[in-house]
Amino acid sequence: MPTKPEIGSIAQQVKAAQDEVRQIEPFTSKLGGFDISSAYEVSHLIHEARLAEGFVPVGRKIGFTNPGMWALYGVREPIWAYMYDKTVIRLSDPSQTCSLGKFTEPKIEPEIVFHFLSTPPTDGDPLAILDCIDWVAHGFEIVQSHFPRWKFKAADTIADGGLHGTQLLGEPQTVAQLGGSLEAALESFTIELSCNGELREVGRGFNILGSLLAAIVHLIAVLATQPNSKPLQANELVSTGTITTAQAVHPGETWRTTLKGIALPGLTVRFVV
Repeated sequence: MPTKPEIGSIAQQVKAAQDEVRQIEPFTSKLGGFDISSAYEVSHLIHEARLAEGFVPVGRKIGFTNPGMWALYGVREPIWAYMYDKTVIRLSDPSQTCSLGKFTEPKIEPEIVFHFLSTPPTDGDPLAILDCIDWVAHGFEIVQSHFPRWKFKAADTIADGGLHGTQLLGEPQTVAQLGGSLEAALESFTIELSCNGELREVGRGFNILGSLLAAIVHLIAVLATQPNSKPLQANELVSTGTITTAQAVHPGETWRTTLKGIALPGLTVRFVV
């Protein structure tokens, strides 16, 4: 396992790469013993540095909740990271532009985001968790890799803030607006992801660990094992991970989603330099 000075050095290197929009070699390829536990220590140091810079945490993102992506990226379990006021953008209309200039090798992920009105329980009951949620929104997460060609292991991604770039958040819908069968809808809905009018992929709610609520159950359980991590609180957002595979995105492209089986509006985003 890396020493405390090594953990501190890794945190400095990752934060510099993030701030300077450049890439570095993955730490798992050059530092023996750099594991998930070590990576969360790095993530915590970077989080503290962000707080000192004025960033305000507004929630958590869960990554790699789609097991269909695990073999592709060499991971075996979901990860999590903070989202901040400076990284969550509420879209003013369903069609908006986004600049890619501040991201390295960006990819797009269609996701569902939950807002907690009250602190969720820790007993793992999905329905009790749903009772704590007051609204739901569809969003695009722009993820990025500060490791060249998206070659890394899970520990590298945790150190790199869960690959979080920004969350483009669509119009929230209250739980009441979404109807009484929301738990079932969160498993069965489909989402069509298109680029420049061409269908790229169809994702389904059950791609996320069988249910999006299962992803939140997993996050709560993981946070309970990490002394440096605060449990989920009221007023936090939780983004539950990509419903399709992550797709590379480039300036000049327009990406669009259509959701079926759940009363959430789709999004349209045009990407620029």
